[in-house]
Amino acid sequence: MVVPVPFAATTSYGGGAQEGPAAVLSASRQVDLYDRETGRPYASGIAMLPESDFVRRCDREARALAEQVIAVAGDTSSSPLLAAALQRVNLLCGEVNDHVYREVSAWLDRAKLVALVGGDHAVPFGCIQAHAERYPGLGVLHLDAHADLRTAYEGFTWSHASIMANVLDHIPGVAKLVQVGVRDLSNEEAARIDGAKGVIATFFDSDLAARRFDGEPWSRVVASIVAELPGEVYLSFDIDGLDPTLCPHTGTPVPGGLSFPEACALVAAVARSGRRIVGLDLVEVVPGPDGDEWDGNVAARLLYKMIGHALRTSRNT
Repeated sequence: MVVPVPFAATTSYGGGAQEGPAAVLSASRQVDLYDRETGRPYASGIAMLPESDFVRRCDREARALAEQVIAVAGDTSSSPLLAAALQRVNLLCGEVNDHVYREVSAWLDRAKLVALVGGDHAVPFGCIQAHAERYPGLGVLHLDAHADLRTAYEGFTWSHASIMANVLDHIPGVAKLVQVGVRDLSNEEAARIDGAKGVIATFFDSDLAARRFDGEPWSRVVASIVAELPGEVYLSFDIDGLDPTLCPHTGTPVPGGLSFPEACALVAAVARSGRRIVGLDLVEVVPGPDGDEWDGNVAARLLYKMIGHALRTSRNT
């Protein structure tokens, strides 16, 4: 079951991720159903739920208030009105988290594979929470240009830049965070990674590039990434983890990143390893202007691959 979450309140650079689910759904109509690597994922029955009116209302209100807070870089100390706006945004983000948690939990109770499509990268928190409750000891495989380990970035408790910090701090069922493609991070995030004592394994984009330049086969690189994961894996994919030529309209593009085949090879390697992909999300997809479907096209194909590999792992259990 694909759960759309059209919410993007805290994006601090480019906007529009709230339209990501609709863009992916529209572009999916052009994806041929037979997949050379995963066979016929559609045969298992893939459906996207209608967008939630509640989430849309929260998004509109929260984005309007968040724009005021972002304009002062989160410093609301001199304005009671701005402080109230920040408090309200944090409340609305928490309500969306609760909504996502309930929705995903209901589908997991029906033994469905759940894929969430955002929205910004803050929105999978409730989805990861629901999965971690059912699969304690879960590992999160996080593909992203950013580490997302900031604490309440720009004052937003549930910032898109804080998702993995919140996951590690508030979801005890998550035992390991494995990050791939990170190439933009703060001093705070670097210190957290360095002091993680094995809970976080970060494969920086520059290190991955150096290994490729030295002639190491991508298959061997991928094997070293997969080896860090426990038996049950949740896949969280920010589309800006890809080379930005594949997602030029995403909110915070960064040069570098994975090619489409490299990303697919990594997910395939998880499936081949005997690990189980129990859930997944794809976030930060932003449609281009004037009907440009390139970002949605890439995202729809990536999502289909991810679902296909996840279904393969569920059949092996």
